[in-house]
Amino acid sequence: MSDDQRPEDRRPEDRRPAPEDRRPAPGDGRTAPADGASTPEGLPSERGRAEEPIRVQRGMFGANNGGDTSGYGGLVRTVNLPGASSRPYGGPDGVFDEIADELEGALEEQDLVPSYAIEKTVVDRGELTFHVAREHLLQVARTLRDDPALRFELCTGVSGVHYPTDKGRELHAVYHLRSLTHGRLIRLEVSAPDADPHVPSLVTVYPTNDWHERETYDFFGLIFDGHPALTRIMMPDDWQGFPQRKDYPLGGIPVEYKGAQIPAPDQRRSYS
Repeated sequence: MSDDQRPEDRRPEDRRPAPEDRRPAPGDGRTAPADGASTPEGLPSERGRAEEPIRVQRGMFGANNGGDTSGYGGLVRTVNLPGASSRPYGGPDGVFDEIADELEGALEEQDLVPSYAIEKTVVDRGELTFHVAREHLLQVARTLRDDPALRFELCTGVSGVHYPTDKGRELHAVYHLRSLTHGRLIRLEVSAPDADPHVPSLVTVYPTNDWHERETYDFFGLIFDGHPALTRIMMPDDWQGFPQRKDYPLGGIPVEYKGAQIPAPDQRRSYS
């Protein structure tokens, strides 16, 4: 397929055939919403049962040091991450399955077994996310950018997430990729343990990630190997710790606002 062809203009012979074990059977409702995909009314459908509980949260924000000032200290709920979705993935006109087929086929052409690189595929709230093993992140990102059938030319940034109870994968980096050629949006997610917070930098593939990776390092302590200048970008250079991690202490610095002194969070009145 030429680079200037739209997906709907491609001839059938231009598309990679899906392996038989991935191709849905005729009449199986390919366009039906997958777990968490949008309903015809545009509302998120109910998640399936494939969820991964990571903790039981108490209070509105999960504070466990007596600092819950929300008035909801008695609230108890289980926090779940969406689990792997099963085929068909759905999406508008089955586009999620098409993207997955094209990506897996392109990786196979590079002699990389897709299941080695893609740990799981999640469709939740109408979004498609590939969870990628960190050692294969660069190859997957480069494939998504360069393959004519995928062409995710733009990464709009990387966000950090910290799940202290997600043992062995406490730190997550989430990338939003957009295809300007095909008008599509997907996400990549990669994880690393607190004890080894290293993931490859994607600056060589998506140069716009430069400052985003610095900010994620600054706030979460994720080390992006290969970044040209991984230094703090928001906090002072001598700042100790990473302030958006869940285990970072809340208090210790009072705030002055128009002459009034507001005590640090750990010194305020607690309602729990």
